[in-house]
Amino acid sequence: MHTSTGTVIAAGANLDFTLAQQLTVIALCALTAFISHMALAVFNDGVRPFMLDFIQGRSTRSATTAVSFGLSAGFIFGLGAPMALSTGVLNPWLVFLPTDILGILAPKKWLAPILGGAWGAIVVFGLNGANNLAHDLPVDFLTAMQQMSTPILFLFTLFPVLAITKQFGRKWGGIAGVVELALVVMTMKLWPNVFAGAIAMAVGVLMLIGLAIAKDLKQRKADRAQEMQAAEQVEGVEGVAPADDPMASLFSASAARLRRYLPLFMVLGAGVCVLAQMHIFGGGEATSFLIAKGQYGEAAQVDFYRVFGFIPLIATTALASGAYGIAGFTLVYPIGYLMPNPFLAAVVGALVFAAEVLALSYIGKVLGKLPSVRDSSEHLRSAITDTLQLAILFGSLMAANAMGAGLGILIVGGLYLLNEAMGRPVVRMAAAPAAVIVGGIALNVLYWLDLFTPLKT
Repeated sequence: MHTSTGTVIAAGANLDFTLAQQLTVIALCALTAFISHMALAVFNDGVRPFMLDFIQGRSTRSATTAVSFGLSAGFIFGLGAPMALSTGVLNPWLVFLPTDILGILAPKKWLAPILGGAWGAIVVFGLNGANNLAHDLPVDFLTAMQQMSTPILFLFTLFPVLAITKQFGRKWGGIAGVVELALVVMTMKLWPNVFAGAIAMAVGVLMLIGLAIAKDLKQRKADRAQEMQAAEQVEGVEGVAPADDPMASLFSASAARLRRYLPLFMVLGAGVCVLAQMHIFGGGEATSFLIAKGQYGEAAQVDFYRVFGFIPLIATTALASGAYGIAGFTLVYPIGYLMPNPFLAAVVGALVFAAEVLALSYIGKVLGKLPSVRDSSEHLRSAITDTLQLAILFGSLMAANAMGAGLGILIVGGLYLLNEAMGRPVVRMAAAPAAVIVGGIALNVLYWLDLFTPLKT
């Protein structure tokens, strides 16, 4: 299938899962809710810093639940559900954010997996019914939402260029932009069946990491020269023992806490990797469309690049809070997509999670010595958000045009602008897809009132 059009989903938006897939989702939701209840891991990066107060008893379960719900609800209903319905592929916002909330909410340890499993059942059994109902409506807004794939896939390609520009200035950003554009054109010309941004993103990320490492090495060389000069000036004076670092002590305690539950984390890693291997799950917006098209290699490549933006964030918040990420460093996503069978995926996923948890302290120390690399991860995450916000907004307006022409754009764009004017009660990235669904329902109501005629497709 050619990706240049980007508007056709190969398998259709089909959410009719096999029994093995249904059981995997239900079991994994039960497990993640249990782990969230134990305050061992949560998926939402914004919730993780609040977990330390909960772990140490300074915050109640109900207060922490309120934080988790407040930071997650918009993504669940505004992004997770619309993306799953439009692509036919599950995503972490729909699967893992609710189990964060349900796990923390559950007052008893035995209740958490029951609530998580119940949510998994709603996902695998309820979504297909909603999907079929929506496709039977006069205005099929779910099919229209597949218009989002083209802007998401192509604009997402630019995130390394934005990150390089923000961190290293216009000159390097301009060079990266020209290089990526040339590679996209070359890929479309020579390999039309390959995702056009695959090679461009790889080169862009490598450029960013290379520039960051070069800057850190140059700075370390300069620091060593200063240290040697300072040592010569105070030669013969007895050194003073450094004071204990309270953060180092906290990091060590958090790492030790997570290592105590290593077998449980290995089961979690196995489960997430198996879910990815089944090709009913995508780790991100662009990945969901690629998985739906059957382009698993390209999906693995996209999610692998995202890892560089999240390792420093996940590692530092895990060490500071004592709670890890439900998907770890998210390496199990691309690995799972490429595994030939679920049994091998389970073994590899478990080993990857074990390596991540055991290496947390070391990763924290390395990141402490590479400030520019840490900054690069911040810029990568920011660039990913910027590109996806524009792509999702543009794609949502394309979907609005497909289902209702000017009236569709008026309703969807108007809802988005209203959300902005009201101070964003729905987070910006989720506002546009949510507006498409509300707009689609509104157009169907207008049709039933004989006030709107659906566009012919």
